[in-house]
Amino acid sequence: MLPFQRPDYRKEEELRHISIETGFAPYAHGSALISFDNTKVICSAILENKVPRWMIQQGVEGGWISAEYSMLPYSTLDRKQRDITRGKLDGRTVEIQRMIGRALRAVVNLKKLSGFTLWIDCDVIQADGGTRTAAINGAYVAARLAVQKAMIDGKLKEDPFTGVVSAISVGVYQDVPVLDLNYVEDKNATVDFNVVMTDSGEFIEIQGAGEGATFPEEQLHSLLSLAKKGISKISHLQLDAIKNNSKLKSN
Repeated sequence: MLPFQRPDYRKEEELRHISIETGFAPYAHGSALISFDNTKVICSAILENKVPRWMIQQGVEGGWISAEYSMLPYSTLDRKQRDITRGKLDGRTVEIQRMIGRALRAVVNLKKLSGFTLWIDCDVIQADGGTRTAAINGAYVAARLAVQKAMIDGKLKEDPFTGVVSAISVGVYQDVPVLDLNYVEDKNATVDFNVVMTDSGEFIEIQGAGEGATFPEEQLHSLLSLAKKGISKISHLQLDAIKNNSKLKSN
């Protein structure tokens, strides 16, 4: 039997190369181009001085965070049709948008965003697996930069963030638990999970299932352990990107 080998020769617990370029969209209040090797997502954040109508109608205090996600037509090998040409969002897009919004709201005190909506836009420009988790990681960076700018400009009095949110995929590929699946691994995985956590080690969301197969409890624990290790590294990269944001420093 041949020894186990991942398609890109990474170790089981090894992340893809991650880069975060801040200030990528100059007209956004905060932005980042995040790359997990060949998966690349532009994330932007804009703070708008109004809240959704349902909050006003229901008398809900505070602010809100809403996310939009899209895969651009050239992000995959075969052209992906834009949702707008179909006249509606597909189910996957809606699911991912809600996931990004939930992830960010979990680490924000919305009362400190009173009167404001933080709009997050995530556009996939190149897809090679893990676009939703990459989008969450980039969205956090963009949102933090937008909030910091609002505080500098005097629009917000306090930082509403209570922690860091990070996300990563894990799965079972060729009977081996692996971290940060690329497209080939994701396509052929027998178990596939997306894990969202805080920097304090608490879970926000776990999406997972066996792909036409069952899996034992021991494998579940192994996958979650891999996710924790990966998320710990990602959160440090996110914080470094925010700290080193040259656009913010120059203001």
